[in-house]
Amino acid sequence: MTVTNLPAAGVTPAAGAGHGPARATRAWTPWLFLAPALLWLAVFSIWPSLNTIRMAFTNAKPLGGNEQYVGFRNFELILRDDQVMGALLNSVVFMLVCLPLLTILPLLIALLVEKKLPGIAFFRTAFYTPVIASAVVVALIWTFMLDDRGLVNGLAQAMSIIQQPLPFLTDRWLIILSAVSLTVWKGLGFYMIIYLAALGNVSRDLHEAAAMDGAGAVRRFFSVTLPAVRGAMFLIAVLVCIAALRVFSEVFIMTGGTGGAGGEAMTMVMLIQQYSRGFSGDLGYASALSILMFFVTLVPMLVLAKINSRRSE
Repeated sequence: MTVTNLPAAGVTPAAGAGHGPARATRAWTPWLFLAPALLWLAVFSIWPSLNTIRMAFTNAKPLGGNEQYVGFRNFELILRDDQVMGALLNSVVFMLVCLPLLTILPLLIALLVEKKLPGIAFFRTAFYTPVIASAVVVALIWTFMLDDRGLVNGLAQAMSIIQQPLPFLTDRWLIILSAVSLTVWKGLGFYMIIYLAALGNVSRDLHEAAAMDGAGAVRRFFSVTLPAVRGAMFLIAVLVCIAALRVFSEVFIMTGGTGGAGGEAMTMVMLIQQYSRGFSGDLGYASALSILMFFVTLVPMLVLAKINSRRSE
């Protein structure tokens, strides 16, 4: 008869005995799930960023060849390039105009469509539809509408509002404002959804308590609604700043890739693309412009973070 060795009464196996491999497996399990995302991040984000910094100090060309280290020459050329300063001004103006429009208007629309009314789903869908439309197609439609013989100028002349067509697609600042109108129209629905999610977390009891204290709709908006969506507003402001400074397709398509007469309405991203395209493109100079663009984008982020932290205190 076989006798099985059993532990003595009151004696338990040592803690962790026989569980070494299992614990090691559990420790590695999260990293196995993260591995694809980390690999993607390293290949398509971290490495290109580091390579951009390296090329900014060289005279790199698209086809390689005799690449040489040139030190800070590319950055010195930027300081003397009037076209860079003009493109930078265009991008900053574009951001400054888009920021209040795409931060405030979506909130007002969200307040209108959050109410549970018959047919309100139709209006939510209508406001969101431009978000899923192709940016290229929308820009082409905008181009046809704003052309000298397009719908906008045609109606304005027919109503005797203007005598001559407005140069929406040739004048520097009219191009910027036309691109802003396109960006705002297309982005309203996206930011509206973010506000709707934030408004859904606002307690109705707060509104009822404020109403019982005699607060009207406007007072409740500033005292209850606005503080409750402050986090969403900060997020939207950050997203708008980043997207506005990176504007490309709107201005590119509306001006046929030229940036207006003499490239006056060209944005920073368009300028970077212009210097880097083609077999003879200057990747070194384009990389230096990209680094400049990174620090320019960082400025509004820090300003918004400072404002948000002060309001939270």
